[in-house]
Amino acid sequence: MKKTVCELFAGVGGFRCGLNNIKTVEDYGKEEKWDTVWFSQWEPAEKRTQYAHDCYVYRFGTRLDNNGEDKTNYNIEDVDKTTIPDFNLLVGGFPCQDYSVASSLATSKGLEGKKGILWWSIRETLEAKKPPFVLLENVDRLLKSPAKQRGRDFGVILACFRDEGYTVEWRVINAAEYGYQQRRRRTFIFAYKNNTKYAKRIRETIGYMDILEKDKKIKCMEKAVLKEGFFAKTFSVNKAESAKMNIKELPVEVGEVSDTFKCAFENSGIMKDGIIYTIKTIPDYHGKQITLGDVMETGEVEEQYFIPEEKLYYTDPAVTHSDETEQRLPKEDRQTWQYLKGAKKLLRISATGHEYVFSEGAISMIDQEDKPARTMLTSEGGFSRTTHIVKDKKTGRVRLLTATETERIQGFPTNHTKYCLVKGKTVEMPLRKRRFMMGNALVVNLVADMEKTLNTIFDAE
Repeated sequence: MKKTVCELFAGVGGFRCGLNNIKTVEDYGKEEKWDTVWFSQWEPAEKRTQYAHDCYVYRFGTRLDNNGEDKTNYNIEDVDKTTIPDFNLLVGGFPCQDYSVASSLATSKGLEGKKGILWWSIRETLEAKKPPFVLLENVDRLLKSPAKQRGRDFGVILACFRDEGYTVEWRVINAAEYGYQQRRRRTFIFAYKNNTKYAKRIRETIGYMDILEKDKKIKCMEKAVLKEGFFAKTFSVNKAESAKMNIKELPVEVGEVSDTFKCAFENSGIMKDGIIYTIKTIPDYHGKQITLGDVMETGEVEEQYFIPEEKLYYTDPAVTHSDETEQRLPKEDRQTWQYLKGAKKLLRISATGHEYVFSEGAISMIDQEDKPARTMLTSEGGFSRTTHIVKDKKTGRVRLLTATETERIQGFPTNHTKYCLVKGKTVEMPLRKRRFMMGNALVVNLVADMEKTLNTIFDAE
């Protein structure tokens, strides 16, 4: 089977880098295995610039549709999916802001949110192009969204795949638990048409038949999730202690799923013929661990990244908490990293006029180099508790991450986001945008691992 790809919600090309094992700037243009026939990247919040798309085009060039037009930077909702060139693998990290780790689950809107509704563009693509294989990425909270009807959104997604004749596997993967340089948990979804050779081979391997009794089907599906399926072959797992396979049937109509369906999805599972099989698993990895220190700069770093002493501490560096229940600290004290990352007690007044004490715990001021980096968010580099602060390896001074360090934390080639092609002219991407792109990206290393399994599957089709 031809290794042709369509990359939706492409960002700066994380899936493309992973599939083609692009590790350095010298690797661009050497895509020998996987041919990306079309991609789409459009950021609705950007009115004047489209930095992600323009970076993608700088690195990989553009792609025309079947009408000879370039609509790679159009709103995907406005694209006629039948004009997309044929492909065999659909990939994408579809937008997740409405139920992401950056906002509380209780206030998330899931698929009803402005970006959550973009799932329907994926479904339209499935209907129009009928790709035999699909690989998607989203935040781990997708399995629990929305708060008032846990599991509904993922249930809708599974029902859409069922209606188009797919079997679906999923796994929540923390990149650091498989040796990589970031503690980033993401839900990955692998779907395949029921008429593929791969689907037949999986059925035969696990001994699955429609006539099997319920208990035997459970054992078959457990074998798929733990040993023989796509994710099991790529990222080894064991069954969590006392874990049992839970089963739930999807309603016949997608509308009914949206209205009434709830499910306690575990971090691993498979859906076949509308039946959900889900079980809690734990990683089985015993290899090398890449750390934050491994991807940090060892030479000279530009002065702009270093934090002035007055912005670091407002008092003794050993102080890790503040109590403002009686009086607030001066504004200049509160605008320091020590205050921001320290524990706090503050008096607040609720919307009903009730006075209460807000408190939060301290987090480490300096990130540990001997551990994988914490999860990067789109706010990386800003004055935020989640921003990484490190000790420069050469000088020992305290600073923020460089743009290239954020790229390495995500597994991209160094300086992947440095340049963009804007209206035929090469321009540098602003630093804050480079950080934003990386906070929005996936861990490329994981896709590179999945590519090995995909390559075997495609060669056998």
